[in-house]
Amino acid sequence: MRSLLCLLVLSAALFAEPSADRKVALGLVDACAQAPKTYEAEGFKPDGTVRAIFYDALPWQGKPTRVFAWIGLPAKRDGKVPGMVLVHGGGGTAYKEWVQKWNAQGFAAISIAVEGQTDNNENNVKGRSGWARHAFAGPARDGIFADTKLPMKEQWMYHALANTMLANSLLRALPEVDASKIGVTGISWGGVITSTVIGLDDRFAFGIPIYGCGHLFDAENQWGKALHDNEGYKQVWDGMNYADRVKMPVLWLSWPQDAHFPLGCQAEHYRKAPGPRMVSLVSKMGHSHPAGWNPPDSYAFAKSVVETGKPWGSSPSATTKDGHAVAVFHSAKPITKAVLVSTTDKGFTGTRKWVETPAAAASGGGGTTASAPLPPGTTAWYINAYADKLTLSTDYQEIK
Repeated sequence: MRSLLCLLVLSAALFAEPSADRKVALGLVDACAQAPKTYEAEGFKPDGTVRAIFYDALPWQGKPTRVFAWIGLPAKRDGKVPGMVLVHGGGGTAYKEWVQKWNAQGFAAISIAVEGQTDNNENNVKGRSGWARHAFAGPARDGIFADTKLPMKEQWMYHALANTMLANSLLRALPEVDASKIGVTGISWGGVITSTVIGLDDRFAFGIPIYGCGHLFDAENQWGKALHDNEGYKQVWDGMNYADRVKMPVLWLSWPQDAHFPLGCQAEHYRKAPGPRMVSLVSKMGHSHPAGWNPPDSYAFAKSVVETGKPWGSSPSATTKDGHAVAVFHSAKPITKAVLVSTTDKGFTGTRKWVETPAAAASGGGGTTASAPLPPGTTAWYINAYADKLTLSTDYQEIK
């Protein structure tokens, strides 16, 4: 009942005239359209073609702010290259390694720090979030959208989104970069930012939210507890408010046992977006920055979009018939096998037990059809089709 009521409230908001605050959010792209001024980040040693910079951002509390970032170009390039804006998650910062991974794939990349920090660890302890704040820092994140009663332009998400759009503007202004082929990806909290910014900044050619998503007010964990009554989040910062504007291709990358972001919330979000989508639910993926950037799926997706204009795979249908799960896959790559992933548990998806069973796969009619019997008592399922090491998933299916 709570879920239905919240959905009705959000649906009414989606079709209503945008609030004044939502209009400010929608206007952010205009405020961030010009390439910001950049500065050398003194004390940070360049590594090959990757270097540390600061760039001007929007004022906070009446003071100018800057963003710390690592930025790099591929060492070998022939003509203009595509680009990526990289947004870290909670406890993270701008990562040189992440930029290098995208450079190795032929992309220019900029990894930004969205909480006013550098990548100097004051605690000098690996894995601890003791990143030093710099002299021109904007706001740091306050819990789970705990600052939404502050004036709009004082809130962290306002600046995190602006910083992401400014990074886009910065890449677009580089003569080595093809401005029509710049994507955005974020991990965890960065995925939340990504899932919102793709509905605001249509200059991005594609998006890759990793773990993070919208519709979190109804999550059966800490997100739902924190956001159920948070109108500032629900009416302004939840990416669901702008999902109908997402015409670009999007890869939704996660895994079934994620302890933070429910598969159901992710599915509510991607089903609202009209653009081409690809879902990849990678078994045993784990939740961390390396776990998010190491799988080959984001790179393969990005390459397919910049090279062909669309994802390399999709699953246009998934249904149940005569006790079987049945799905259709379209893929530009050979499908090597298919697996049914299902659960008989209820509650938060991250704590359910998920079971994998082989699915029969047959090609024909321009696609591949996969099917498998559903275990008795199945409460949720999806089918993964594999193209070598790449994962192509159906939409997440919940059986009521």
